[in-house]
Amino acid sequence: MKKIIVSSFVLFMSLAGVAHAAGDAIAGKDKAAACVGCHGVDGNSMVPTFPNLAGQGEKYIAKQIADFKAMTTRKDDTMVGMSAMLATNQDALDVGAYFAAQKLNSTAPVDESKLALGREIYKGGNLQTGIPACQGCHGPTGAGNSAAGYPQLGGQFVEYLMKQLHAFKDGSRSNDDRAMMRDVMGRMTEAELEAVAHYIASLK
Repeated sequence: MKKIIVSSFVLFMSLAGVAHAAGDAIAGKDKAAACVGCHGVDGNSMVPTFPNLAGQGEKYIAKQIADFKAMTTRKDDTMVGMSAMLATNQDALDVGAYFAAQKLNSTAPVDESKLALGREIYKGGNLQTGIPACQGCHGPTGAGNSAAGYPQLGGQFVEYLMKQLHAFKDGSRSNDDRAMMRDVMGRMTEAELEAVAHYIASLK
């Protein structure tokens, strides 16, 4: 009985350590030095093809770094080299914690003529074609769900968003949870994709 109790305690402490594994934002600042050329010193990108990382979820960033390193479900010629510089999962978590602690100051321009349709789909989906509301995972303001690993989208550049939406649609990006993004993007028209991208960019 004593052995069972001791074993259970050891197992509990082990699981607790995993559950509470988190990044160190202070350590992450130095580790993120190579990222600032594209994503900005504080995670606010000045180039529309590079995503804003400020305020992005730590868990999401760490997963993307791991996926870029693996070169299977998400591929990028630049990011494969940059992610390789982060040797351990803790390094990725630290970088994620640093950017998660930064404030998003988006400068993403939008086409206001597309916002009405974009809002309609983002908030309510399209029942006729089986498109669910985007806010179900990414929140009403595009803040995402950090605990679930669903990314912050609000304020991202339209150019970057369109690139990722197309990648999910054609299957060249496949690191989405249970293929949800690929399934949804496969049901959306180009006009719907553009409208949603512009609406998301407007959520600042």
